[in-house]
Amino acid sequence: MQDRGLTDDQRMMRQSCRDFVDDVVLPFVKQNWKQEWSMTPEARLPASILEGAEKVGIRTLGVPEEFGGLELEKGTEVKTFAVISEEIARGDSGLADKLVQNWKVSVLLRQFAPKHLQEKWFKRLIDDSQFLLAHCLTEPRGASDRWLPYNVPEAAMQTKAVKTNGGWVINGRKQFISNGYDAGLYVVYANTNSKVGMLQGTSSFLVPRETKGFTVARCNETLGCRYMNNGELVFEDMFVPDDHLMVQDAALATAGIYFRPGKIIQASKNLGVGVRAFEVTAEYAQNYVQGGRILIKHQAVALRLADMATRIEAVRALLDHASRAVDEVSPDADVLCNMVKLFASEEIMKVAQHAVELHGGNGMMLDFGVEKLFRDAAIFLHMDASVDISKMKIIKSMFPETAGKYAGPE
Repeated sequence: MQDRGLTDDQRMMRQSCRDFVDDVVLPFVKQNWKQEWSMTPEARLPASILEGAEKVGIRTLGVPEEFGGLELEKGTEVKTFAVISEEIARGDSGLADKLVQNWKVSVLLRQFAPKHLQEKWFKRLIDDSQFLLAHCLTEPRGASDRWLPYNVPEAAMQTKAVKTNGGWVINGRKQFISNGYDAGLYVVYANTNSKVGMLQGTSSFLVPRETKGFTVARCNETLGCRYMNNGELVFEDMFVPDDHLMVQDAALATAGIYFRPGKIIQASKNLGVGVRAFEVTAEYAQNYVQGGRILIKHQAVALRLADMATRIEAVRALLDHASRAVDEVSPDADVLCNMVKLFASEEIMKVAQHAVELHGGNGMMLDFGVEKLFRDAAIFLHMDASVDISKMKIIKSMFPETAGKYAGPE
């Protein structure tokens, strides 16, 4: 573990998270490896895991202190999110996904939700250790591709919100939503002006799970990160009152407080998976005998371990640089947070590949646990923007005037 650049509070929180992972999360994952494959989503992760996260104070990060949460130092909040999410993902990336959605959506609520709704929903979050939040942006026919240079009506949300007496009526569908299957409160994005680009015509709404016309259609059965129940949502003539409108028309343009930390957290979760892959592989290589000697004495194995360690440290260095830029609201924050999300997803995938290959046949055995790290790493190539879209966003941030223009419909 690195202490360089961390505050005393960050060190203390990291150690608490590491102890929780070592004492609770990793033993559960190892002993209950079949549970990950349960097709009953509610049965996968026992309530005791989130209760344990509550005990170490990491379930309600970002909730204002006045509502009973743990509010982090503003100038280092994103760095702290990164430190903690790495440690949790080292135990299980799905659990990290569950928790960080609560953190990121809490930041949105404290910024944009009316005071009386903050009081209501933050209290619910604090009082119920199983309560989850979800951020609903992706749709079946539109995801990270919307973040190309195409700020035009054709790229708008297909989920529509129409103003009516006393509120809004929303129709549409959302797909691939983290915590979507079992959240209690959702931030939903919808088109409210079809004549302008998506940055000028998208609004965000608070939607409680019990809202009439709102249906959780299914749990998406994913390859990895399976302890977070990803969901598909349907809105059919769903009415939400006026006070549940968070940001009108400019919701995407003002959501940087969610998206930039989100990229940092994605990279840090990815890093946690890589750290765990290296830990178990290094231990295996120093204890498993092949060809009459322990694996690490075979030069080919030693070279791969060195490659894994170097990739991990490179990700960590860029992550530290990017998280500081986001905390400081630096002009290069957008490009750096996209760079580290992209870089981590590709480098940690290579780390995980080395891990399963160095374990030989054991690397492919479900009960051995290494293949799970490989599956979890693979998910990050597609989470919060695909690899290619991330590269396009990086170039658009660097060269906004010349990187590409919308060519219009075919």
